[in-house]
Amino acid sequence: MVVSNDDEIDSSEFALEGLESAPGDALSELLQHLEDYTPTVPDAVAEKYLHMAGFETVDPRIVRIIAVTAQKFISDVANDALQHCKTRSNSQHSGGHGSNKDKKSIKDRKYTLAIEDLTPALADHGITMRKPQYFV
Repeated sequence: MVVSNDDEIDSSEFALEGLESAPGDALSELLQHLEDYTPTVPDAVAEKYLHMAGFETVDPRIVRIIAVTAQKFISDVANDALQHCKTRSNSQHSGGHGSNKDKKSIKDRKYTLAIEDLTPALADHGITMRKPQYFV
């Protein structure tokens, strides 16, 4: 459809077809699901940190949404740190010529969260982390 500046636009032509629910319905459905869901970050912990930051609310649904958001953030950082760890360990092991037994042990390897992996993962999310200075 080509419209010049002189033509009037009929807004019914741009109506969304097939839209089953209003945005308010989606929000109420999300809140209903949150009532049944228990996040990894307990509501009491989220509420304590919100209070320390100066945020006060009487609605427990707000606290639950923030707790789920915090859980998602922690999960993303941990996943990024794991990817950094795998990349680092693969680059260390790819330098040598190993046997098939070594390749299988790398696949079944357990990983440990290290500061060398956590620092770039946090940097990807905009958090700068520095090692503390040690005084002897």
